[in-house]
Amino acid sequence: MFPFKTSIQFDRQCNQSLYLQLANQIIQLIKNQTLAPNTKLPGSRTLAEELNVHRKTIVACYEELLLQGWIESIPKKGTFVPSSLPVLQQQKLSNSATDGLRERAGFSFYKNSVLSEKPAKKDDDFMYLNDGTSDGRLTPTDEIARTYRRISAKKMITKHLSYGSTYGNETLREVLVDYLNTTRGLHITKDNVLITRGSQMGIWLSSQLLLQEEDIIVVGNTNYDSADSTFLYQKSRIERVLVDEDGIVTDDIEKLCKLKQIKAVYVTTHHHHPTTVTLSAKRRIHLLNLAKQYNFAIIEDDYDYDFNYNHAPILPLASHDLNGNVIYIGSVCKSVAPVYRIGYLIASREFLDEAAKLRGFVDRQGDALLELTFADFIKSGDLDRHIRKVMKIYKQRRDLFCALLKNEFDGVFQFEIPKGGMAVWTKLNSNYSWATVSEVARTYKLEIGDWQRYDNANLGHNHIRIGFASYNEDEIYELIHRLKQTIADIKNL
Repeated sequence: MFPFKTSIQFDRQCNQSLYLQLANQIIQLIKNQTLAPNTKLPGSRTLAEELNVHRKTIVACYEELLLQGWIESIPKKGTFVPSSLPVLQQQKLSNSATDGLRERAGFSFYKNSVLSEKPAKKDDDFMYLNDGTSDGRLTPTDEIARTYRRISAKKMITKHLSYGSTYGNETLREVLVDYLNTTRGLHITKDNVLITRGSQMGIWLSSQLLLQEEDIIVVGNTNYDSADSTFLYQKSRIERVLVDEDGIVTDDIEKLCKLKQIKAVYVTTHHHHPTTVTLSAKRRIHLLNLAKQYNFAIIEDDYDYDFNYNHAPILPLASHDLNGNVIYIGSVCKSVAPVYRIGYLIASREFLDEAAKLRGFVDRQGDALLELTFADFIKSGDLDRHIRKVMKIYKQRRDLFCALLKNEFDGVFQFEIPKGGMAVWTKLNSNYSWATVSEVARTYKLEIGDWQRYDNANLGHNHIRIGFASYNEDEIYELIHRLKQTIADIKNL
């Protein structure tokens, strides 16, 4: 007789009932062929005595196994593992392998080298450079949580708990119409607004509808790498044009238009990612005229419109678009916190209808409760108050970071103090390499991060983008200290 007493273990502190614990263990014994087909199982009284549990536990277990088809009951004979049950073919595993899904898939699938690897797990002892993220410690989580609870407690909330529109919550769309028309100078209605889960979804939806294999999209010769990956994933062709102190060079775009069929231009007008420069007024008008003349789309990624330290925000291209050429993308992720995946895609109704259909197949709808929360957060003025508060803090951090970078690393780094945004476009002296800096910095528990995304062999400009907004004053001093130790070691090599 099979030794159930030594093979079955119960965890009486576990929330799972004993009969399910037993059923799952018997299933495992059947799957690994320890209990072979035609094996007769003990009667309920016998097994109950052997395992020191109530007979009802065994009865419930057998009933569950019968329902799932793992055992069969034959009148006057007993309970058996079915003879018709196929033997599960399993790969032989090493002793070190754990139960459950394995590291390697048992089937072939398509991989794409365009997509980058996920970030490595962070160590609490290290400091990490980022490319310009907000400080989550400044997020008004209490206010947002109170609003969420208040909205969730309303009687009418039940209608928002079912399937909703693929365009996003209607209340948030209406609030965004007023907000964006007022702050961005847009001229839109609710029909021009699709709620997304952040800017990246807007970029992806746009690329799906605009680009097919070998279609040409124009970007800057430095560009947001996630956008590049999105376009390349579509097998489109990326044409790069120069970016200078006035933004993307539209004269170069015009030259391309005369030679090739351009499908779209992707641009971060305010501020260019990664260099932080702002597209000049002259080039904005030129780009809009080119889009009308050559019938291409402009994907305007306005990822940090709100963060300007020297002047008021410059109105986006979308505010001047009278011909339906601009697809305007933004989010509250940068302004509040990346965890709140609330973004928007603004475009002509014709384009938006197709984007909403497509969104429905990959993300049926957004989070209606969160979207209602942010509708209230925006309408009440809390978002604007939060932006004004963090703007002051980020400006102070920018000034301190840039002053230390200049004073402590004369001749090592070159940069322009950014007029906005949350990062500094930093050039390393050509006598050094970011690869060496990255390697030595780890000895001082400083992780430079994915520097290759900016300073790659194709561009060879020896720049990377260093964020400052997410560090408080003490952290900025510590970061500069570790970087100074790193550079000192490299000079002594």
